[in-house]
Amino acid sequence: MRFGPVPVEEAVGAISAHMIRAGDALVRKGALISEEIAARLKQAGIETVVAARLEAGDVGENEAALRLAEALVGDNVTVERPFTGRSNLYAKRAGVFVVAKGVLDDLNAVDEAITAATLPAYKPVVAGEMIGTVKIIPYAVAGAALGRALAIAGQGTLRVAPYARRNVAVISTVLPGLKPSIILKTLDVLRKRLDPAGARIAVERRVPHEAEALGRELTDPAVSQADLIVVFGASAIADRRDVIPAAIEHAGGRIERFGMPVDPGNLLLVGALNGKPLVGAPGCARSPKENGFDWVLQRLLADLPITHGDIAALGVGGLLMEIASRPQPRAGDERIGKEEANRSTTDEDKP
Repeated sequence: MRFGPVPVEEAVGAISAHMIRAGDALVRKGALISEEIAARLKQAGIETVVAARLEAGDVGENEAALRLAEALVGDNVTVERPFTGRSNLYAKRAGVFVVAKGVLDDLNAVDEAITAATLPAYKPVVAGEMIGTVKIIPYAVAGAALGRALAIAGQGTLRVAPYARRNVAVISTVLPGLKPSIILKTLDVLRKRLDPAGARIAVERRVPHEAEALGRELTDPAVSQADLIVVFGASAIADRRDVIPAAIEHAGGRIERFGMPVDPGNLLLVGALNGKPLVGAPGCARSPKENGFDWVLQRLLADLPITHGDIAALGVGGLLMEIASRPQPRAGDERIGKEEANRSTTDEDKP
């Protein structure tokens, strides 16, 4: 593409690089300069204009943006008609946004004229929400560069995983000091987290904070038939040999990962029982504010696997806002001892 100032009489068929106002003539940025427009500009005393002219092999900005956007489309994503070198992508239905980050990084490295931006990976989205945009920076891009970008994009780089798990079983363990009102508030907070996914609490149980009692409850048919199991402990999980992990293994389940590099949310446990995902919720999950539990819950509701490695990769960006329900704020008094810092959720997890 040629770009620069040219005599107005030689600009016919070129693209105006800037808005031009002269006399009664108005040429908008990106408009094609016709013979009539050139004559009116000349009459108004304009001698030169800054214009762009496509060369052999160039692809116009709108066509290039559309072709690239269509190459990025995966399941449950739709593409908007391009304008000014931009084509936006939208979610067709509610779910969790999935993007192949490495592919997008490679695409954006092909040529500075070609850009693609998206929402963060695994962000919950609603139908009609914009999830990405492709923008061609100049008025055209070399066909060879576009070809390389299209080869990288492939099909399905961006997709929306729809919510699939609808029925959730919730078990709360109980200690003498845990007020029933805290459990009720916790259930209400969870219901509000489930609502956007169209999910519900199908089974709700309460058992003593003992491995044997919890293990028996986990094997109850009503619990095991749920799509997802969430356990709220009366005391936070402190070790893989603690009450909740021991109960899961006693019931025949497995622990995928205990602990996550997201704060709040460090003491989260992810496992499986009878082929269904199981989450040992951290104390911060009793709060409605965003925490690591949200990140895991949304992915599981969309039937997206979350492995040991997936959780290990959450550290960058995993430092979230402080929440009032934390027992020991990050900037708290360093003199508070370990015993005080590890109090039961009876005291520490009030929403």
